Amino acid sequence: KGTHDYFLGGRSFSVWILIAQSFGVGTHAEQPVSLAGAAFKSGYAAIWYQWKNLFITPFYWILAPIFRRCRCTTIGEFYENRYGNWMGGVYSIFALCYFIFNLGAMMKGAGKLVSAATGGGVDPNTIVFVMTVSFLAYSFVGGLFAAAYTDFVQSFFIVGLSFMLVPIGLSEIGGFTAIRETLPPEMISMVAPGDIGIFMIFVLTLNGLIGIMAQPHQLATVGTGKDEQTCRVGMAYGNFVKRFCTIGWALTGLIVVVLVMQHGTTLADPELAFGYATRALLAPGFVGLMIACVLAANMSTCSAMMVDGGALFVQNIYRRFVRSEGPDKHFLMVGRVSGLLITLASIVFAVFVDSVLEAFLFTETIAAFMGVSMIGAISWKRANRWGALFSLLVSTGVFFALTHNEFGELLRWDAWNCLVALVLGFVALFVGSLLTAPEPRSLTEPFYQNLDSPTYLDEATGEEKPASLDGNELLVVKLGDLRLSQGFGQFYRRFRVDINGLLIAFLVVVALIAMARMIVWLP
Repeated sequence: KGTHDYFLGGRSFSVWILIAQSFGVGTHAEQPVSLAGAAFKSGYAAIWYQWKNLFITPFYWILAPIFRRCRCTTIGEFYENRYGNWMGGVYSIFALCYFIFNLGAMMKGAGKLVSAATGGGVDPNTIVFVMTVSFLAYSFVGGLFAAAYTDFVQSFFIVGLSFMLVPIGLSEIGGFTAIRETLPPEMISMVAPGDIGIFMIFVLTLNGLIGIMAQPHQLATVGTGKDEQTCRVGMAYGNFVKRFCTIGWALTGLIVVVLVMQHGTTLADPELAFGYATRALLAPGFVGLMIACVLAANMSTCSAMMVDGGALFVQNIYRRFVRSEGPDKHFLMVGRVSGLLITLASIVFAVFVDSVLEAFLFTETIAAFMGVSMIGAISWKRANRWGALFSLLVSTGVFFALTHNEFGELLRWDAWNCLVALVLGFVALFVGSLLTAPEPRSLTEPFYQNLDSPTYLDEATGEEKPASLDGNELLVVKLGDLRLSQGFGQFYRRFRVDINGLLIAFLVVVALIAMARMIVWLP
């Protein structure tokens, strides 16, 4: 009925809805397609293409409250509140491109998988067009409420998508024993020197840590819980569910390698591996179920991104440059229509996407270049708009220049190029901010006051009320002001919610790695 509900769900979601939303929005059909294809080509170590965020997932526990405390509808507003209006406009342009590229990659991933699962009976681009109609219908009407509650249902389908092929495939090829006996040792190693080694894992992790905060859909995905604890649990453990499902995608790629060798066939494109397994292993009814799971995985993300794209256009472009005042119903309709147009633009991008994995890494990387200024905004009070702009221009320019010189193209991810660009981006933020005037206190003080003021939704009255700050200060916000002489006892008392949550989450990381490592040694 109104923009607050349509764009933010009234910031009233429960922990289960937020876990499902974080899991569903962060998981889409191109991920099992691209990862199974990468594992088919490079082996088990390809899991790090998706597990690049595994080591940073515990930090989601301390990042999630920022999205709620900033009291914004979009991250574009976050940039306006911290860096001023025109930097908010720069972010908005980036975010619209991000939505278009990401939606396009997701749609093409689903199209490839369904096309392969039907034996090429349906063109991938046809799948893209038809699938879009479904999620547009309920997203246009129900906004984030519709997206969040369908995410909850669709998350069960995504788990099915992730593991349906594994037991059937293992039974067909002769179990994990057949994988170990058929494949060379480097194919079942979780680190592949010369391909996916420690350095590449490190850069992928750094890329994810910097980029996650600047992804434009995160505020609506993470910051819409009824209180901060809900946001923390939703973001961290919703993504841990995804990390668990990633094991199934990588195992599927290994199973297909053995399956293809046993059948004496080849695949023209590694990214056809998941679809090939679906067609070769599943009976017709289960093929239909798999296709339903693929569509659910994509629709859960596309619907949220459509709503988020509409919110961004309304709050940061339409209200700023076209019409600042008016009835709420007017802005609600503009949000619906603009979300629709962003989705249509992404279809055009999807038609021309060739490699889903490269498109995925490309969108993640451009988010990291914007994320440099996001981290500066939160953790360093001296960061200003010129430093933010310089960091974006330098990191993006260096990355594309290095990539074009080395590969002769722009849509290609390389670990060294990414690392060099990120380092120079932080240097540009630091130097640019120090050489220019600081932001006015009238802009920065309200921003940091919000970050120091937790609130929760009183469900009885429907109003936001202040929450206790005792032990609930945010470590990432205070980085620039920490005193080295501070005793551990005082430090722990200030940040104990952050610290306790981090420790538990890192234990989950260890458990996931151990599980992934041990599972390939089962019979």
